[in-house]
Amino acid sequence: MGNNHGSLKSTLAVSLTNYLDAGAIVAGASGLTLWQNYMGLSEVHLGWLNFISANCLGAAIGAIIGGFLADKYGRKFIFTYNLLVYMLGVLTVMFSVNFPMLLCGFLITGISVGVGVPASWTYISESSEVNNRGRNICISQMSWGVGPMVILLLGMLFAPGGYLFGWVESLAHAVGGSNMSTEAVNVFSSRVVFFSLFVVAFIAWNLQRGLQESAEFEAAKATEKKAGLIDNIKVLFQNKIAVRTVVFLATIYLTWNLVASVMGFFQPHIYETAGGVSNEQANWMNCIQWAIIVGVTFIVSKIIDKTKHKAIYVFGLVVAISAWLVIVTVGVNGMAGLWAFAILWGIQGGTSPQIFYALWGSELFPAKFRAGAQGLMFFIVRGLSAVWGVVFTLIYGENGEGFTIAAYCMIVLLTISLIVGIIGCPNTRGKSLSQITRERYGEDI
Repeated sequence: MGNNHGSLKSTLAVSLTNYLDAGAIVAGASGLTLWQNYMGLSEVHLGWLNFISANCLGAAIGAIIGGFLADKYGRKFIFTYNLLVYMLGVLTVMFSVNFPMLLCGFLITGISVGVGVPASWTYISESSEVNNRGRNICISQMSWGVGPMVILLLGMLFAPGGYLFGWVESLAHAVGGSNMSTEAVNVFSSRVVFFSLFVVAFIAWNLQRGLQESAEFEAAKATEKKAGLIDNIKVLFQNKIAVRTVVFLATIYLTWNLVASVMGFFQPHIYETAGGVSNEQANWMNCIQWAIIVGVTFIVSKIIDKTKHKAIYVFGLVVAISAWLVIVTVGVNGMAGLWAFAILWGIQGGTSPQIFYALWGSELFPAKFRAGAQGLMFFIVRGLSAVWGVVFTLIYGENGEGFTIAAYCMIVLLTISLIVGIIGCPNTRGKSLSQITRERYGEDI
């Protein structure tokens, strides 16, 4: 397994994938109103951007491809090439001048995010010590929280009225001339934010392509017969335990992610339309919420390898449901309701089912189709989240008039995730991946 320092170092390098995942989602979200004004987009257009982005379909397509490629060619193969695609997608968004181009950029970026996520979570688990596996997964989730926090801060600094908007204005006029419309100048702040993702992706690519291949992957490949990509997919679907595990994990992650994906992409927009606050206020609230997520995740990282997983899981979802109960009781028309919701949703984010999906998803499958199984589940979850994102915009309405109805839908989804998680919570704490595999699949898998 390697020493503690080694696993922590590789975890930090691979965790930048989570930074780029969440960062791409929030970069789009924080500037959503600016792109809407610049291109004259409707709520349906915004729904389509969410539909094909790193939040939903783009990531879904990438995950189903990347997961099985990681099992066929190795985790390092993904780290060597995938972020080049991410950088292409970000550049496309940066230079977008119309809706099809913007849509294309979101799709390319989303596909790259999907390709990278199964390989990164798998690699972190396979390179971790038994008593640090949960901690390392939490560190990767902290990166998932730091990304939005940094992106939102940049968004606020560069946004119209922000401290650095004067610099953005000068850059916009230098590139596009002095006759640019106000909307065209304003959207340059979002272009600059996406450029920051390009820089981080370039750094991450250089770090990740220097990593060693997972020892567990190499051991699994050395002992099995040569098989094609389709053969690996067949093995996954022919194993009843694996199929049941896919159903369990996909259910707890899907029902939570249908809620979280909407909030990840639309939250600043919701705060502005339903809550009636300014773009700057919405981004500040969202930024503070992400800071809470990072802080709570750090606390969880200290206890997750020593505490019953079910207790942390239940606590997080109870808090999540409480956040949405605030919506249907207090409402979000006042600052008290908005802040109560933001704080509660931040607390749940630090204990969310995504942590356990990442942990259990890498523990409950054997190495030969570990990444592929995660890719399949990620495909299911993000694909259905894409459909839900479009449906949500129809329920929500142009000005947030259907937000209360949407809130009841969220409560139902989170309750399902809570109940299924309680019933199916596995006992994997303190066990090695090989021990878990033997207990679940026997010696011949």
